[in-house]
Amino acid sequence: MKFFNIEKTSEGKARAGEITTDHGKIQTPIFMPVGTVASVKTVHQRELKEDIKAQIILGNTYHLYLRPAMDTMEQAGGLHKFMNWDLPILTDSGGFQVFSLSKSRKMSEEGVKFKSHIDGSYHMFTPEKSMEIQRQIGADIFMAFDECVAYPSGYNEVKASMEMTHRWLKRCIDWNEANPELYGHKQRFFPIVQGSTYSDLRKISAEVISEAGAEGNAIGGLSVGEPEEELYRITDEVTDILPKDKPRYLMGVGTPWNILESIGLGIDMMDCVMPTRNARNAMLFTWQGVMNMKNEKWKQDFSPLDEFGTSYVDREYSKAYLRHLFVSKEYLAKQIASIHNLAFYLDLVKVAREHILAGDFYEWKKSVVPVLRQRL
Repeated sequence: MKFFNIEKTSEGKARAGEITTDHGKIQTPIFMPVGTVASVKTVHQRELKEDIKAQIILGNTYHLYLRPAMDTMEQAGGLHKFMNWDLPILTDSGGFQVFSLSKSRKMSEEGVKFKSHIDGSYHMFTPEKSMEIQRQIGADIFMAFDECVAYPSGYNEVKASMEMTHRWLKRCIDWNEANPELYGHKQRFFPIVQGSTYSDLRKISAEVISEAGAEGNAIGGLSVGEPEEELYRITDEVTDILPKDKPRYLMGVGTPWNILESIGLGIDMMDCVMPTRNARNAMLFTWQGVMNMKNEKWKQDFSPLDEFGTSYVDREYSKAYLRHLFVSKEYLAKQIASIHNLAFYLDLVKVAREHILAGDFYEWKKSVVPVLRQRL
């Protein structure tokens, strides 16, 4: 069974493909909703599958390790059974928490000592520990333990961090080779390219990661505050080096226009908390542009939430009603908005895929990106 098959490459670097896992197939390019603690915030698994049409979701190694903890995870039979999700899952490695929890951790060559954000207890994450936890979670795709530096960071700091990430990668690979899967399905391992916005470091890292011979590869350390043009420049440079016959995952990206631009640069997989986080703050993404649902202009607009939307909430609720829910601080507002945004993101990559297959992706992208960015 071939893990990744490319169906068509467009006139540039964009490509349409298919990833095959033991929990199902994933048509690429794909956006992956983030389910940090075994839950995509405010959304039922049934809605994820039937309305949003998610083909793969994410879990977070650090957070799941703390709660529900790995004894519960193993007793449940892994994350798929624990959360009743029978489609593919990807887990990050905990490496991003090295970055985001910088005030409560201590780095060393061995790994990272964390202070729990829940109860203040201390925990040690090493490359081996991250691999062990991800085995216990049982994701279909799991990530190497890496360090992500802040933007901006000095050249020498980024270089030292990248080199440690490469040393950690070898330890991850060694552990994986010595320890088989736990739940009877195959897990695919992706290493992560680092190097911040330094082209020479990214080139070195992309070559090291390519030589590891993994079944897919990820690009980390972007979408952490750098300008959009830097995100695109580095992505373009790295995809020139990463193997063309393996899926490329751009971590933590992003806005709808970021997603289309990244697809144009040869990216196959993306994730971001933005559609759900922004939804909870009343921001909706649509094919016509961005809507702030707290605005007065929607107060008596009884038209459907989104006439071009693909989910049931777009047809069943009006703009005026959703605005009322947000102004009234009703929980249902966040749920409706999250379902809408995630369904839109999945529709976005589906339509992008259709244009790649049709051969007019870049022409279409050029026309649609300015519309997506406008404020309604």
